[in-house]
Amino acid sequence: MRDRIQSQARVCYAVLMRLEDLGLVGNCQFSALIENTGAVVWCCLPRFDSEPVFSSLLDERDGGRFLVGAADGSRGSQSYLDNSNVLETVFRTADGTFRVLDFAPRFQQHERMFRPTQLFRIAEPPDGAPRIRVACEPRLGWSKAPPPVIQGSNHLQFDGFASPLRLTTDIPPSCLGGQPFALTERRHLALTWGAPIEEPLPDLSERFLHGTTQYWRRWVKHCNIPPMFQQEVIRSALTLKLHCFDDTGAIIAAMTTSIPEAAGSGRTWDYRYCWLRDAYYALEAFWLLGHFEERENFTVFLLNVAGDHPDLALAPLYRVDGGRDLDEHILEHWPGFNGDGPVRIGNAAAQTQHDIFGEMVLALAPVFFDDRFSAERTPAALALLERLARKAIALAGTPDAGIWEHRTHAQPRTFSSLMSWAAADRMAALAARHTPARAADWHRAAEAIRDQIVARA
Repeated sequence: MRDRIQSQARVCYAVLMRLEDLGLVGNCQFSALIENTGAVVWCCLPRFDSEPVFSSLLDERDGGRFLVGAADGSRGSQSYLDNSNVLETVFRTADGTFRVLDFAPRFQQHERMFRPTQLFRIAEPPDGAPRIRVACEPRLGWSKAPPPVIQGSNHLQFDGFASPLRLTTDIPPSCLGGQPFALTERRHLALTWGAPIEEPLPDLSERFLHGTTQYWRRWVKHCNIPPMFQQEVIRSALTLKLHCFDDTGAIIAAMTTSIPEAAGSGRTWDYRYCWLRDAYYALEAFWLLGHFEERENFTVFLLNVAGDHPDLALAPLYRVDGGRDLDEHILEHWPGFNGDGPVRIGNAAAQTQHDIFGEMVLALAPVFFDDRFSAERTPAALALLERLARKAIALAGTPDAGIWEHRTHAQPRTFSSLMSWAAADRMAALAARHTPARAADWHRAAEAIRDQIVARA
């Protein structure tokens, strides 16, 4: 019986999954991708580079999902509540209309940011009594093993994870197996990693929804947005913010792994890590938007990473906790996105890439040019800037793998040398303001690299 119900609930996967049918929610601790069928198809807990709890993005049959959708498997239309990262999916069925609100709580509480590892889902019927299905089917990471389930009076507990995973809901437990039922009132679901919810769920859900919506709308109000294409810029800014990991200041390249660069290419990389180069460009975007805390947080991340490498032998990418244990593996028993594998975890793109030293100088230097951030001009930050610049100068014109990370032989790269020049040039300007006695040396180094590029590029 259960197999038949699950088979019926999976009718929505009869067609290929499309990235444009996925909505993103998160809170700078974790994220989830939600298909317009109402299914969470990708979610790693408790952080971006953890093993997935729901992963039908890469294995539609056995990857696990968390469905709150129409009983007939029809798709809804997705949008976001204005200027927020609260996702709304509206379903219009023969029995009536209903919507699902998805969000991860994020707001100020007790003078610090509250961002629990919790996913909230609220279903409500504006009219009629639409029939819906609810099924929460997590998996024990890359093993894809279903966890043991313990049913309580108002929750399902899933055992076998590193921390307690619990679904708390005011939907009757007998309706959580994927069978259709009529949605006649507003219902709430909260998936929690760690401490479970021990207070009335409806009131808590509404309070968290209000706090989260207000937080994101205030964040948008503090963005410098151009008059043209405002909605596109706002949505891009909100999405970019969700790639920041508050715990350490890391900024990840993407939420997912193994989405093919092109069909059949085999180029399916794991991007759930912090590329130093990518982080620089993200920081520049935040700077243009008028948001600066991301740079402050990333400076701490970079100081911690550099502290582990006295010789500044920086890698191109790191885990969100600053670790470098990124051995790449292919998971043979995973079919991949729409069957287009292979599925990879970890990333071997740790070839020597000399441009990152220049980009790190560009990432940190603005603090020393903008008097609004004079309190952040610490001796440690200045010392790191000088070390990075000296390293960039020493590496100018020497062989490396280059920016595009093709896994081929090393050779001198124009872009890498250009970033070395940028580091020396920026340090010359910085020294003119803060350490005038050193300005001439930085300027001479910049000129020498410039002449080398002009002669050889």
